[in-house]
Amino acid sequence: MQELSVGLLSRAFAVYAKDIRVELRTRYAVNAIFMFGVTTLVVVSFALGQSGLPPKLLAALFWIIMFFGAMSGLAHVFVREEEAGTSLALRLRAHPDAIYWGKLLFNLTLLGMMTCIITPLFFIFTDAPTGNLIPFLIVLILGVIGLCGATTIIAAIISKAAIKGALFAVLSFPILMVLLFLLVTATSQLFDGKGLGDILTEIQGLIAYCGIMITASVLLFRFVWLE
Repeated sequence: MQELSVGLLSRAFAVYAKDIRVELRTRYAVNAIFMFGVTTLVVVSFALGQSGLPPKLLAALFWIIMFFGAMSGLAHVFVREEEAGTSLALRLRAHPDAIYWGKLLFNLTLLGMMTCIITPLFFIFTDAPTGNLIPFLIVLILGVIGLCGATTIIAAIISKAAIKGALFAVLSFPILMVLLFLLVTATSQLFDGKGLGDILTEIQGLIAYCGIMITASVLLFRFVWLE
């Protein structure tokens, strides 16, 4: 069992490293995610000017930027395999579980990089309070994991479709509605001055969502990928 786990981990890392090398050459997903996120944030900040927003609207604005940033680039992780004609070779040489974990780790890297840039800019360009930094980071990490956990399996499902971009957003939104509701609710309470103890229910919901989504994705991915 230990040898199997180590072998799966090494193969998943090999898939991840391959995607990183390809992305460094093309920079498609990175450019799409960063350009959308930064452009949206700058346009909104200029539109708002010096006017403040209530905590609920600030929280909704932040997670809308995160959501559409994810929509703009995370689907490419499987679409690229189909467009380049490498999906068949990947199916033959790599175990489905290794492929899923490698792709999930790649998406986590992309969205994590975007988060590290968008989040400081969001606090700079808006009047969002920074008093609850540690609870906000907990919510932010769970939100990134939840977004990547859901979008990775959806990207695999739509990779062979003719209209991939539109279908990706259409399928993702209903699945991510619960996640976005929990994220906006928790973030708005933190922006309103409440602490970690006031959002324990939302954090428990986020942990449950991430666990259920990733577990279901691992179980379903083999059928999605090999069919």
